[in-house]
Amino acid sequence: MKTKITLLVVVAGLLFGFTKYESSGESKIKEGMVKVAIFYQNGEGNTFDMDYYTNKHMPMAAGLFGDKLKAMVIDKGLGGGAPDSAAPYVAVGYFYFADLATCQSQMGTHSEALRADVSNYTNIQPVLQISEVVSAD
Repeated sequence: MKTKITLLVVVAGLLFGFTKYESSGESKIKEGMVKVAIFYQNGEGNTFDMDYYTNKHMPMAAGLFGDKLKAMVIDKGLGGGAPDSAAPYVAVGYFYFADLATCQSQMGTHSEALRADVSNYTNIQPVLQISEVVSAD
């Protein structure tokens, strides 16, 4: 059964463009963790350098957060809900922390450095949402 679920996750990742940042077969994302989602809206005139975001910005963030960061995921928008429609978001980045206090401390400490790098990969004003993970496998 676990093999079927893993295959489904891999296929969904290929279809929907998301990547799970983990080093083992077991998910690092657990119920009760705090997730920071950073949305980059698609639109006319918006630019986004996925290579820079994936290979420079997000690894820089992971380095700043250190072991306080429990997991990191990057989604690449491929399409909207209707056939042949554009994705509402070019990309969505996710940071996972053990709890809200750690999240707030890390985001507060490193937000200036992270914001200063945004212009290196996009002209889009990112929108952040902080959430609690309610369900994870």
